[in-house]
Amino acid sequence: MPDHVHLLLGIKPNMALSNMIRDIKANSSKFINEKRLVAGKFEWQIGFGAFSYSHSQIPVIAKYIENQKMHHAKKTFKEEYLAFLKLYNVDYKDEFIFEEIDAAP
Repeated sequence: MPDHVHLLLGIKPNMALSNMIRDIKANSSKFINEKRLVAGKFEWQIGFGAFSYSHSQIPVIAKYIENQKMHHAKKTFKEEYLAFLKLYNVDYKDEFIFEEIDAAP
């Protein structure tokens, strides 16, 4: 999708998720900017969302990720994200929810 990315990761229990995401964002930003893959300077928004699933759910989650275009034809990423937060009873403050960007190509 032009305005967000999904990652399906398996991590060891002793690895801090925030450190992994920090490294992914830093390295991907550097790569995108060095290769000049976008006009101007590429930067990720601050923060991230993460949900955990059992190993048995990998095929379901992979299919969900593969079908993003279909999902977002029905609702925006932000609408879907907020629905996930509510579904999983995650307390959040609106001020910490990402800002939507114009995802038009």
